[in-house]
Amino acid sequence: MIATKNISFAYGNENQFQFPDIVCNASESLLITGNSGVGKTTLLHLLGGLLRPISGEINLDNVAIQTLSDKKLDAFRGKNIGIVLQQNHFVEALSVLENVMLASWLATGKKDKAKAKSLLEHLHLEKHWDKLPSQLSVGQQQRVSIARALINNPKVLLADEPTSSLDDANTLKVANLLENLAKEYDTALIIVTHDSRLKERFSNQISLL
Repeated sequence: MIATKNISFAYGNENQFQFPDIVCNASESLLITGNSGVGKTTLLHLLGGLLRPISGEINLDNVAIQTLSDKKLDAFRGKNIGIVLQQNHFVEALSVLENVMLASWLATGKKDKAKAKSLLEHLHLEKHWDKLPSQLSVGQQQRVSIARALINNPKVLLADEPTSSLDDANTLKVANLLENLAKEYDTALIIVTHDSRLKERFSNQISLL
């Protein structure tokens, strides 16, 4: 479960954000929408511990992550937070399977090959795990990114504009996939997007103004 209270952030003196309080429990999904410039990605980075709030609290599984040192926050993020970014940022010299395994090694010091294969099979990518990421379609790369985010059984899965480069059919597939995986892995799912196609798909949502 992840919950926030009175969090704010600023880039210098001009771009200041005050965010609404949010709560997302295990197995639940929350859609955060809003136009460009309202702070959607900033909020996701705050929830993921990639940025620190100026004020307020971010509690993940009863841990106030804003109070952790940089070193402890890095370790906590690796084990408890899965992030699917708008740009996938794969290590292009590594295979699909190796990219997913790398996420487990960075978080735990162990390369969980069996878990990586299981996730890729679950996402219908077993025929592609020896390929390089550049050899996959955009939709396939997105599924690899999801597998990588899930390999450490995170408490929270954060997705930044996961459907922005997908057509209507694949947008629905990815939305269904993310929601089903959140339930299966008992993970809180938070999606930030300006994609209006997702607004009808998720009943639990808030809009940033």
